Amino acid sequence: MNHAGKRPPGDRDDALPFRPVPRLALILSAAIGSTALLAFTVFLFTGPWHPLVFFQDTGAVLVFDACLSAAFFAQHSGMVRNSFKAWFGRLAPEYYHGAIFSIASGICLYGVILLWQVSAQPVLVAGEALRFGLRALFLAALGGIVWSNLALRSFDSFGLRAIRRHLRGKSPPAVAFMERGPYRWVRHPQYFCVLVMIWSYPDLTADRLLFNVLWSAYREYQSRVPMLIPFLARTGASGHPG
Repeated sequence: MNHAGKRPPGDRDDALPFRPVPRLALILSAAIGSTALLAFTVFLFTGPWHPLVFFQDTGAVLVFDACLSAAFFAQHSGMVRNSFKAWFGRLAPEYYHGAIFSIASGICLYGVILLWQVSAQPVLVAGEALRFGLRALFLAALGGIVWSNLALRSFDSFGLRAIRRHLRGKSPPAVAFMERGPYRWVRHPQYFCVLVMIWSYPDLTADRLLFNVLWSAYREYQSRVPMLIPFLARTGASGHPG
């Protein structure tokens, strides 16, 4: 980055050697990963879109939605385990793993969003004042997510950096965690903000309550057994093991 705030020519994608497979991986990972996260954010705010209706019975709806959630959890946690990485390394270069993970997670997340079934059984409906407060809380938590991502300057959300560095003939850099932004006060600010976003939806139906419970439990599991940023589990507030 130069003093004018622009990346130097050698750091731009258009300066990378043209190789179709890495280029395709970069494009798909950025496109699918980013749009899936955006769609999921809208899904959390507006509630299910239910473009496809498979079940009307509440019991069948809950079973299907639970299976849908479990499928995403299995993919999301399984693909970052060392056993999967070792297997993947026998099929493709290691620098593709982050991008493939981003693509697969995005596809599975789209599956949850588009296939989620809705129960007509209400559990709790917020009044106007509470609804306004919950909406404001959601937006505040979303701001916290953005702040946390900006603080993690070295975190590569979509696995793009490894491919870019490979195309430039550079080895992956050592990732060092620097305490910035909300990480100075909260160990897992992103997980906390996601939990707030999940539970700030004002109209609880049976399927939304199931979603909140399952996805909160999974986020809690991630905070206790971090897989994408493993050093966060080993680093205390002062940067020493804790």
